[in-house]
Amino acid sequence: MPAPSRPPADSPLGLLMSTLPRAGRVEWIGLRPARGAAMREVDSVEAAVGAGLSGDRYKGGSGKRDVTLIQAEHLPAIAALAGHDALAPATLRRNLVVSGIPLVALKGRRFRIGEVVLEGTAPCDPCSRMEEALGPGGFNAMRGHGGLCARIVSGGTLRLGDAVEALAEDPA
Repeated sequence: MPAPSRPPADSPLGLLMSTLPRAGRVEWIGLRPARGAAMREVDSVEAAVGAGLSGDRYKGGSGKRDVTLIQAEHLPAIAALAGHDALAPATLRRNLVVSGIPLVALKGRRFRIGEVVLEGTAPCDPCSRMEEALGPGGFNAMRGHGGLCARIVSGGTLRLGDAVEALAEDPA
């Protein structure tokens, strides 16, 4: 079944979908050096087209999952649903924690983080490791809150505090 198409950018629904309340901000950066290895928290990382994030296990992967992002505002919801008081960002194994912008609105469109241009490719669904990380029901606690996968369109350095801004869409 083909993916549903987006409404034309100049249609009423297209205009609503392209209007965001404000820019977001990078709150945390983490790298997964190897499968099952602990996340490594960093202040900045190089992002390269076709190569992913320097030091991340997905470096040089398919391009659809060069970078994984999760919404900071969802961390308390996931924690509550999993029966925890709070969660460290590394527990959820995403590369970037961002605040202030709805990640779901970036699926299928390009956005800029600092000097890097990304394109949202797919929801970042939870994996079975969330049962280990969060306890029984952890997988389901993350469903709908897993974040976004993105490919790198234009490389550069990602830094803590960088703005996260949707790029203007061309009318279809």
